[in-house]
Amino acid sequence: MPLNFKKIKINNENIGFFRFKKLGNEYLLTNDVTYINLKEEDFKNFLEGKLNKESEVFKELAGKGFVKNRFPTSNIIKRYCSRYHFLLKRGVALHIIVVTKRCNHLCVYCQAGRAELQKEKYDMTENTAKKTVDLIFQTPSNFITIEFQGGEPLMNWEVIKFIIKYAKEKNKIFKKKLNFSLVTNLSLMTDEKYNHLIDNDVYICTSLDGPEYVHNKNRPFYNQKGTHKTVVDWIKKVEKIEKEKKSLRRISALPTLTRHSLENIEKVIDEYIKYNLITIHLRQLSFLGCSSGEKSKDDFGYSAKDFIDAWKRGMDYIIKKNMEGVDIRERGTMIMLKKIIHEVDPSFLDLRSPCGAGIGQLAYFYDGNVYCCDEGRMVENDLFLLGNVFKSTYKDIAEGSKTKTLVTASTLDNFACDECVYKPYCGICPVLNYVLYNNLFPNIRATDKCKIHEAMLDYIFLKMKDPEVLKIFKKWIKYK
Repeated sequence: MPLNFKKIKINNENIGFFRFKKLGNEYLLTNDVTYINLKEEDFKNFLEGKLNKESEVFKELAGKGFVKNRFPTSNIIKRYCSRYHFLLKRGVALHIIVVTKRCNHLCVYCQAGRAELQKEKYDMTENTAKKTVDLIFQTPSNFITIEFQGGEPLMNWEVIKFIIKYAKEKNKIFKKKLNFSLVTNLSLMTDEKYNHLIDNDVYICTSLDGPEYVHNKNRPFYNQKGTHKTVVDWIKKVEKIEKEKKSLRRISALPTLTRHSLENIEKVIDEYIKYNLITIHLRQLSFLGCSSGEKSKDDFGYSAKDFIDAWKRGMDYIIKKNMEGVDIRERGTMIMLKKIIHEVDPSFLDLRSPCGAGIGQLAYFYDGNVYCCDEGRMVENDLFLLGNVFKSTYKDIAEGSKTKTLVTASTLDNFACDECVYKPYCGICPVLNYVLYNNLFPNIRATDKCKIHEAMLDYIFLKMKDPEVLKIFKKWIKYK
């Protein structure tokens, strides 16, 4: 049974700020920097001011900033700045360029709103690409990542090459840290294209939804043929090339989990192990673009509970494999662990406060329209349209009222989240909130995202109490 707080006489003399939750047989306390687990008796004594000030528990509470006037302020400020470092940086760093809306796949969960193969009017022109790069380099950020997306971006290969060349030329003047990445289904990849990408340090990300019978059900070609073989053939080929060169691997993969995937979650994980892909991100569906609507949810969707149950089963399986000596890691968990253990926010834009919409990323559509983020361009709603490369400056976008609204709508302090023990580790997406609930400021506690994030963090914090699992988690994030 949890403590009866009506019977506790709280002594505020030593109590600093914290949020709390009963988790297992202990109480989890967090502030905006760190966390501590307390036994029920210690928590009660702390609240009543009866905790021995010479005890190790009290010293740990004081050292982590849970006790008034008993911690080095400079140390806490330093840790706070380390955690929320992204708020101190200026300018958008991630720039997503949708070089085409066309795609040769018919993925059941497509979020991007694909166009027909023959409709070349949905390709970005070289002139629009030039204006896009010009706008990108107006960011005050010292770091720029240009990510090519679609549709299937390789359907507009010549513009991808132009952007890489033009951006590198501009960077001779601006001297920023410039990176490129490509999100592709690999169906149009050739040796010539691959070599050009690698020669220009372009990182490649593809989709692998699991074994053949899962992947092909989720991601058929336009002609309904399977796409699994193409993906795994390229994954194997790249691994072989990189081993010969003794260089870093330049291809990664992501699954998207449908109802069919959840039923086969262990097999999905086995597929990543099979092809030596050491990181897998067990992501829930986002019903955007072509996959929006009740029919999609009925065909391949699932409830928050169904996802949570499958995710936990998948995590148990991943931990089991690690204990057997297999190196496989869950990316979403790694992101949360970096916040929890490292006390540093890795600035994963979908899981921070405020989110990255308009301030961490921008998405440039094939027609020159500039959206707040990748999800925003999938919705193609004027609410998330921040400008156009032919008409807007970076300053217009960054200081615009829509950007400010999205920042407000993704800041956890403005929601019930401010009282949640997991606030330091969480985040919300205003685009998804608008699409799913027709409101930028919904009742967050009633949303599926909230239920899923809370269940994930419950699982992680409980598992961290097992020394063997904690050792595995620390290895994932290279924490000594």
